[in-house]
Amino acid sequence: MSGVFRLGVDSFCSRSLSKVILGKKPYEVEGATYKKIAKLREEVERIAEESKSVYGVNTGFGYLSDVQISPSDIKTLQVNFLRSHACGVGDPIRPSVVKGMMLTKAHQFLMGHSGVSVELVDHILKFIELDLIPYTPRQGSVGASGDLAPLSHIGLTLIGEGAFLQDGKKVNAKEVLDQHGIKPISLRAKEGLSLANGTHYMAVSAALLLEQCRKLIQASEVVAALSLDAFRGSMAAFDERVHIARNQTGQMKTAANIRKIFASGPDEIMDSHKNCGKIQDPYSYRCFAQVAGSARDALRFCEDVINRELNSATDNPLMFENMDFISGGNFHGQPIAMALDFLAIAMAEIGNISERRIEKLTIPHLSGLPAFLVKKNEGLNSGFMIAHYTASSLVADNKLHAQPASVDSIPTSANKEDHVSMGPNSVHQLERLLANLKNILSIEALAACQGIDLLAPLKPNPALQSAYTMVREISATLEDDRSLSEEIEELGRHIQEGRLVDALTMVDLGDEF
Repeated sequence: MSGVFRLGVDSFCSRSLSKVILGKKPYEVEGATYKKIAKLREEVERIAEESKSVYGVNTGFGYLSDVQISPSDIKTLQVNFLRSHACGVGDPIRPSVVKGMMLTKAHQFLMGHSGVSVELVDHILKFIELDLIPYTPRQGSVGASGDLAPLSHIGLTLIGEGAFLQDGKKVNAKEVLDQHGIKPISLRAKEGLSLANGTHYMAVSAALLLEQCRKLIQASEVVAALSLDAFRGSMAAFDERVHIARNQTGQMKTAANIRKIFASGPDEIMDSHKNCGKIQDPYSYRCFAQVAGSARDALRFCEDVINRELNSATDNPLMFENMDFISGGNFHGQPIAMALDFLAIAMAEIGNISERRIEKLTIPHLSGLPAFLVKKNEGLNSGFMIAHYTASSLVADNKLHAQPASVDSIPTSANKEDHVSMGPNSVHQLERLLANLKNILSIEALAACQGIDLLAPLKPNPALQSAYTMVREISATLEDDRSLSEEIEELGRHIQEGRLVDALTMVDLGDEF
């Protein structure tokens, strides 16, 4: 079927995963895929009855991996594994991420390296179909041996324990399953371990964060163009020849987007200072393509890493041809953690250079605009003075969250698991950083539109006029001081959702990075 994602067969990317999670793209499981995993499951059952030790099938876990488990205790072993590992704390993980974790877990199982039963996969898919979201605490994973704590909380609900998240509340899992007529599943050899092993929290979170970054980078180009007009800056720095001479892919794309915006039609503001005496703009304007373009390059690299991870076998042990069981370390989250740390640095710089442009707009001798962008009753009104403070605070906070989490490691499991990725902390830092960034860009957009108002009756080009109109639908021109708090956050939400870029209907900034 065209447009249907085939779990276990097709390859997820961050975009397709987002579409499946949001219900915009259906998924299916082919019969041949079920037959393949059913055959592998038979082999796992056979091994479980033998005396040969296979990790996770008939042994203890981690430091206790040398302990042999009798066939009569194997089912108890799997249940105990989930119970002991489901010790996460903190706020629940967002439903979209939990749903993505279940989707990618089923996808991994259907790839055929885990040896779980068809019934277990069907149970997971039933939860997705009914929109049942396990209550999954956000903190507790160190990003190696997989995301053990969050995945174990999901696993508990399959056996009728733990809880689901319904209407923002924690509801007993058994009650929810009874409501839907679902019987808890009885786990067999290896299945508890397979449920909890894997990088699914890190990988799914990273995929969804990639899509946020994509929108914010594009929005930053629109916001920077608004500022460039309000600042009455020079387009010379975005000349195509300058960027071809350096041949950096992202830089060339960002510069091209700025040119597209200013080529959308007449720009009275730009035309008004064609023959002014200004030679060069400050770096925050002149070097924007170099900085935002570098973020584009970073995103492209990280997207490649994460897209591979979404289609990886990160269980342990893994099954291969001739029914070989191999114990490895694909659950280690280092690739994701390092990619997210790199992306956090790139996105922090988008905010950093944005704050510099905000300040430039508020300084009369640099912008040629009234101090703090307020013309009426200067001194009595403070204008954008404190809005700039807020941006500075958010930028400073982002510098803290751009420090790499992946360089940290705390040995676990009696030093058996002596190096961990801390990838979930990389996730949490980037989440916080992007929440700040959307508000930094919001403040810059408000300041730039205020600057454009102060240049009236001159008008910007049609593309920027559309962006300006969208901003003004949320926040009116600042005549007298008022609290901008709610307006900053509301515009920030619109920026994060891509609405500022969407407002440029006559300009296509492109979807490729």
